[in-house]
Amino acid sequence: MTTSTRTSPGTTASANPEQSDVRRGRGRAVLDVVDERLGISALEYPVPGHANNLAWSLGGITAASLGILIVTGILLVQFYSPTPETANASVRHIVTGVWGGGFVRGVHFWAAQAMYVTALLHLGRVFVSGSYKRPREGNYLVGVAMLGLVTLAIFTGTVLKWDQEGFEALGHNIEIGNLLGGAGLWFSPQFADQVPILVRLYAAHTVIVPGLILVLAVLHGLLVKKHRISPHPALPTDASGTQAPADEPTAPFTHHLRRIAAFGLALLGILGILAVLLPPAVGAPPVEGIEITRPPWMFWWVFTLENWIGLSGILWGELAFFALLVALPFIDRNPNRLWRRRPVAVALGSVLMVLLAVLTVLMVVTPAKQHLGMGM
Repeated sequence: MTTSTRTSPGTTASANPEQSDVRRGRGRAVLDVVDERLGISALEYPVPGHANNLAWSLGGITAASLGILIVTGILLVQFYSPTPETANASVRHIVTGVWGGGFVRGVHFWAAQAMYVTALLHLGRVFVSGSYKRPREGNYLVGVAMLGLVTLAIFTGTVLKWDQEGFEALGHNIEIGNLLGGAGLWFSPQFADQVPILVRLYAAHTVIVPGLILVLAVLHGLLVKKHRISPHPALPTDASGTQAPADEPTAPFTHHLRRIAAFGLALLGILGILAVLLPPAVGAPPVEGIEITRPPWMFWWVFTLENWIGLSGILWGELAFFALLVALPFIDRNPNRLWRRRPVAVALGSVLMVLLAVLTVLMVVTPAKQHLGMGM
């Protein structure tokens, strides 16, 4: 004798619990097979609760910005022509002749700004929380290297527009390369005189720099897994500083990734709105022999130095900035991580921030000066 399951009109009979258990068992078996080969379960290491707030998620948001840049960049390179004769016209064609091209370019532009800002904010959080201290000095230096590469990516992207701003940026690139002598040979048009330097910068922007960032990002993630996300400085830790406090709840890193994905989706929405409301302009083809534009805002502080002491101000300003960042974990030997217990480091960091802000504002109110004497 068999039994049947009756349902009221308009309803569907629920699945047999035994069948559901079988399906879940099969799904689990598939995941186990994948995990056995890819080691996905290794991502389930414990993460302290404080790592899920916005300030401690800035590194992940920076990574989300990178992902958006890669996707939109892949779309843009399908229509971009990296030769001096056609570069500016191809950008204009992307905006006016390719369906959705202006929107994709806008998202790409604003994602670059977002990546730079979130990388700086992440660096600031690392400084304030003392997360660069032992045993995380190496991972901190990896982060500083990635910040330098992000800066280089923005510079090369500016040149690729091949408008007046991009042309003058390239001029500064060549002149600074000359100041470096042999160390700056790659930046010289004579390095590979059969290939326009714009083509080489295009290769740097689309292959070399993103590739290096991705390699360092993987290393960064592996070091985070090894040392764990740094404990909150206001909570007690063990002697090594590598474990989250016992009284703070933890969750698997995969849960943290879900939050990062949510932040990334929110970021994508904001970038889309900015791309529609504030699309980046398309400048006219460049004119050689003049210097009339200001650089992108993240370079204003060094261009104030250029106005004061010439092109060498850009070189020495950038070198000094990154030298200070690299030296930080080796100079600040105070074992305390709470900012109130590190008055010297916090005071010097605040002075540096104020100095950069003042130099940036001065660039806004100071007219551009002629420094270039390039012939490209």
